[in-house]
Amino acid sequence: MRKKFAQEVGFLPPVVHIRDNLELPPNAYVLSMKGAEIGRAEAQPGKWLAINPGQVSGELQGAHTQDPAFGLPAVWIDSNQREHAQVYGYTVVDASTVIATHLNHLLHRHSPEMLGRQEVQKLLDKMGDDQKALVEEVIPKAISLTVLQRILQNLLDEDVSIRDMRTILDTLAEYATQQKDPNELTALVRVSLGRAIVQQWFAGQETLNVMGLDAQLEQVLVQAMNGNGAMEPGLAETLMTQAQQALERHEGSGEPPVLVVQHSLRAVLSRFLRRRLRHMSVLSQAEIPDDRTLRVTTVVGGR
Repeated sequence: MRKKFAQEVGFLPPVVHIRDNLELPPNAYVLSMKGAEIGRAEAQPGKWLAINPGQVSGELQGAHTQDPAFGLPAVWIDSNQREHAQVYGYTVVDASTVIATHLNHLLHRHSPEMLGRQEVQKLLDKMGDDQKALVEEVIPKAISLTVLQRILQNLLDEDVSIRDMRTILDTLAEYATQQKDPNELTALVRVSLGRAIVQQWFAGQETLNVMGLDAQLEQVLVQAMNGNGAMEPGLAETLMTQAQQALERHEGSGEPPVLVVQHSLRAVLSRFLRRRLRHMSVLSQAEIPDDRTLRVTTVVGGR
């Protein structure tokens, strides 16, 4: 699992330690990081978790619960119901896979917290002698190791892989002498990583079916950002509600949870919307490669 995480994200997570806790109820487990709980759930050995992806055709007998990783409705069933569950359209996994998936999900979600200065230095050391000049041009000549850490954490927080350190450093070498703000540098790096970001959601697709903002709503948001840089509470709540409704419609059509907006709105909208809609991905129009076609199939706001 650690190797798979490193391939997907770009660095190795800490070693996972397992210990008994007699204070927990039977079959319960807790996942902790740095001594603090980040998740808990229940796994029933010898049984199977039938997860409802949203379009099942039958009911199952068993203990009703939720998939701990993604919160989907699920049922713990005996092995003799496994085939029936699959026929009905459930995703059926064993108890150990439930725990592993939950752990992997939390590792991704908390990956920014696991990326310390030591891990960043290891990433730089891995680049080898042929990239030594590039590394030295950026660290510490253009930015500090701490600023680079912040930029990488920003990328991880929005599920952007940091495996392509060469592109990241090339971008910083170009812009970091004029721009020092980590958030602005993150935006520039995202544009350089645009093809990889799009590939993550639309592998092999030339036409990208995405969510977009209603033109009037977009204008209101641009004016708000150009004013005092903040949304009024009423506008914020309306935007969140409309975005959630649009996301449900979009995913109901089998499309990935991607919203594409103006470059100037991307960062603030992502921070705001992902507070409640954690799995939504907000992309900038500038991050879309020229050889891909955007098609807005779901609109946030409007009528």
